[in-house]
Amino acid sequence: MVQATYTKAQELTGFLESRGIYVWTCSAWETENAIANLDNTDLIVSTGGDGTILRAAQVALPSQIPITGINMGKLGFLTEFKADEAIDQLSELLEGKGWLDERTMLEACLEPIESNCKPRNIFFALNDVVLARGAIARLIQVKTSIDDKPLTTFRSDGVILATATGSTGYSLAAGGPILYPQSTDFLLLPIVPHLSMDYSLVLPSTSIVRLQLNTTNQATLSIDGHINISVYNDSIITVKQSNKKVRFLRLRQHNYFDKLEEKLRGIN
Repeated sequence: MVQATYTKAQELTGFLESRGIYVWTCSAWETENAIANLDNTDLIVSTGGDGTILRAAQVALPSQIPITGINMGKLGFLTEFKADEAIDQLSELLEGKGWLDERTMLEACLEPIESNCKPRNIFFALNDVVLARGAIARLIQVKTSIDDKPLTTFRSDGVILATATGSTGYSLAAGGPILYPQSTDFLLLPIVPHLSMDYSLVLPSTSIVRLQLNTTNQATLSIDGHINISVYNDSIITVKQSNKKVRFLRLRQHNYFDKLEEKLRGIN
């Protein structure tokens, strides 16, 4: 898969350069290298799956550069084109036929001891923010409030906060509902709860959720599944909708429900 992705990226590079377009390439794991190339960049073309796009979203976020995804994986909820149609479809995008699809993000603040969030303590998620147990298979307790009003203490493997975009990911596997992708609402739900609230909540965009961890063991704060931070007893995470958005440059106007059925049934 890695070789196929690299080969497709080289093919697309050759095509774009033949059209007189300047192209730079790097691995989605080379975040600093990618950020260093953003000046005068008009479009990020991601070759891979949804995981690659989640990494690309972190790169694109500060400059709001749109992303177009070429699906080299299986599901590809966020990608726009299949690998074998990429060149033809990119040609149409270059002719100005695309449209911008904006998606909301969550902003998570891991509060340090002095309770003053600094930039290094703030994270942005296109899919989800997950506070979960660590390597030891024991429940954690998460004291949860919404807009400074107590909700409950979850006794579970963890808690998921998911955007509409992320509602078809880990949240869905944990039993959460699916939100329409352009919805500004977000989800709050526990992971395998035990003797505590065991249903999902759909929260309005203005909600601010505060999670306080109670555990005798190390736990993990995960942002979109690829930023993972060790957290400990009494850690506090505040989550709200971000004023930043991720933009996708798309060509097609999909019937979302047709695409949803296709992807969930595993049809390529």
